[in-house]
Amino acid sequence: MPFIKMSDVDLAGQRLLIRSDLNVPLKNGEVISDARIRASLPTITAALKQGAKVMVASHLGRPTEGQYDAAFSLFPVVNYIKNHLSSECPFPIRFVKDYLHGINVVPGELVILENVRFHKGELKNDVQLSQQYAALCDVYVMDAFGTAHRAQASTEGVGQYAHISCAGPLLSNELQALNQALSHPARPMVAVVGGSKVSTKLTALEALSKVADQLIVGGGISNTFLAALGHNIGQSLHEEHLIPEAKKLLETCNIPIPTDVRVATEFSETAQATLKPVDQVNSDEKILDIGDVSASHLVRILKNAKTILWNGPVGVFEFPNFRKGTEKLARAIADSNAFSIAGGGDTLAAIDLFSIYDRISYVSTGGGAFLEFVEGKELPAVTMLEKRYQVEINAYNKKES
Repeated sequence: MPFIKMSDVDLAGQRLLIRSDLNVPLKNGEVISDARIRASLPTITAALKQGAKVMVASHLGRPTEGQYDAAFSLFPVVNYIKNHLSSECPFPIRFVKDYLHGINVVPGELVILENVRFHKGELKNDVQLSQQYAALCDVYVMDAFGTAHRAQASTEGVGQYAHISCAGPLLSNELQALNQALSHPARPMVAVVGGSKVSTKLTALEALSKVADQLIVGGGISNTFLAALGHNIGQSLHEEHLIPEAKKLLETCNIPIPTDVRVATEFSETAQATLKPVDQVNSDEKILDIGDVSASHLVRILKNAKTILWNGPVGVFEFPNFRKGTEKLARAIADSNAFSIAGGGDTLAAIDLFSIYDRISYVSTGGGAFLEFVEGKELPAVTMLEKRYQVEINAYNKKES
């Protein structure tokens, strides 16, 4: 079902509340990855150029709901935009902490609101809080794909009460890219799913096994599959209780399993990597990366792909001695002529680390939302936009008749 897009609305002079995803990683109060900020800015600047009175709302981290905590303030994000992204957002920027009872905004001014999770009722989609958000604006723009899977006051509730609710360009583009990858993929279609736990991605793996021609697994997920095939994986991270599920997937989908791996006897940044065949892993070792032969095999698969969906690393890429596998796959995806879509927090971090952002067809800002879309689940914020569209259509048809 379609929805109203921001491009369908005359924004001049309108009070806009844009729900963006500015939930970026911070270290010592400094932004260390600005991918989500950069992805959000085109929507914001497009509205400002049309003379809208723009307010931007976002969450940051997981503070205790209803309590102010400086560690989760959006102030560092505001400073980052002012100091590092002024060429991409050449507008006056103001940071506002207290806004629920209304604020004055002038056309062409960007007002960034303090962390929405400092308000009690945000996570539970409180009606009163949703109505307070809606009262701030004439037009609500949902543009935070990364939170579209959460029915919260600033993502779903506000959209029910705003005079006009629409989808921002980023959200629209995310949904279009994912639909392209999943509904009508050019083939062969290859899905790469890595990370630490099968349990958080099992449903996605099952859904992708029905769509993908080949399903590449990595990290702790790969270890669970190795265990399912009877390999000794030593002290490697895996999920014993999901071995039966892994066996089922191995029977129904083409899943290439590593033949060689990099191991260590400790999980640390300084641990030395030992390259060995997968059937020679000792009981005191942990598998922390795939080996060179396995990586080369996966690179050949990716080279022939026409569609690639990537979510998660294939090793502990944060440690220099165990990032080779993830780097080889990342560069293969970047070099591929396939339509490639990548998403998830660790995936974004890897893309940043290897400087391949501009060589991925579409980089999704979503983590949980990305996976839930892949699983075929309903995204509450998108459902809200679809319902609002239907209400508008029904009202128009009634008026015309």
